[in-house]
Amino acid sequence: MAVYELEGKVPVIGKDAYVHETASVIGEVTIGEASWIGPGASIRGDYGAIFIGDETCIEDNCVIHAKPDGSCRIGNRVTVGHGAILHGCTIHDWALIGMGAIVGQGAEVGEWGVVGEGAVVPHGRSIPGRKVAVGVPAKVISDVKEEYIKTWTEYKSWYPELARTVYRKGLKRVD
Repeated sequence: MAVYELEGKVPVIGKDAYVHETASVIGEVTIGEASWIGPGASIRGDYGAIFIGDETCIEDNCVIHAKPDGSCRIGNRVTVGHGAILHGCTIHDWALIGMGAIVGQGAEVGEWGVVGEGAVVPHGRSIPGRKVAVGVPAKVISDVKEEYIKTWTEYKSWYPELARTVYRKGLKRVD
């Protein structure tokens, strides 16, 4: 894995977390226990701090950054879909950020909030907890249903299992 100290700031990677060798983790970054960081992810704590909770999934090619002296905070059991961009925002526990979505500086997504694929949550905007938002700019279109929570509670256990055991035991480089 490509983990870099920057100006004395060393990333902290929690127990049983998995960071793919092609992901970049730079500077003031904290990754929680049993979180999974996919190939090509860029998590840059060079200007501001990045905090990623426990059992959180940051899928392939995500970009996470913050402004100088700011932070980007991602809660526990969050799923951040392939190619999403998070910049200086706050994502609360159990949220889902869809593939290719963008969550801008100072934006916030509440607990169990859902940002659909390709949606853009602009600077300073908020998506309340248990709401689904889609579009550019993202607009709330529905509530998160109990069936969704039940299904995604199961899905969100898959990536911590990948981090704890599957990738550690079964991933082998083929040259």
